[in-house]
Amino acid sequence: MALLDWINEATGPVVKGRGVTLRPPRLSDHEAWAAERLASHAWLQPWEPLWPEDDLTRAAFKRRLSIYSREMEAGNAWPFFIFADSDQSLVGAITLSNVRRGVAETGTLGYWIGRNFAGRGYGTAAVRAMVAWAFHDLNLHRVEAACVPANAPSRRVLEKTGFMLEGQARAYLKINGAWADHLLFGVVNDGAGRGG
Repeated sequence: MALLDWINEATGPVVKGRGVTLRPPRLSDHEAWAAERLASHAWLQPWEPLWPEDDLTRAAFKRRLSIYSREMEAGNAWPFFIFADSDQSLVGAITLSNVRRGVAETGTLGYWIGRNFAGRGYGTAAVRAMVAWAFHDLNLHRVEAACVPANAPSRRVLEKTGFMLEGQARAYLKINGAWADHLLFGVVNDGAGRGG
């Protein structure tokens, strides 16, 4: 599929979770995505890297989709938007990135949920569905995640979905303009249905 076609009509895996559907973003999602990100800016910024000035523009979104297309084609990352099954609202996004094969068979999970949808179980459902998909469809052995120590809601989501706290890394990622320590979590596909 040509890159422009992919951007306009993104295809790829569709992952179903409890009350949520995950699918790759497409250009027609820009307006809903930008509106939710803008409405949630103050809520999200303490937990995310600083946003570029043009981050919410259509041009920046197209660049983002182009990067996503290349990453998915290479099998390095799987970005999805999260939609509520009840009314098809875009409630957030989740990405499995840094997928490594060979002796590792692992990937790194990151996600965000918009302020208007926080605390309603969407994050938990999306993480649970994504981990199950990573284990069963991508045949990964391990999924990792990290959050800043003060992000108690994210830590609860990870622990509820089978992740185990494995340690703390100093100055792990640059969040909101400053290097921040992160708690490190992991879940392993041990064949017992964990993460699913």
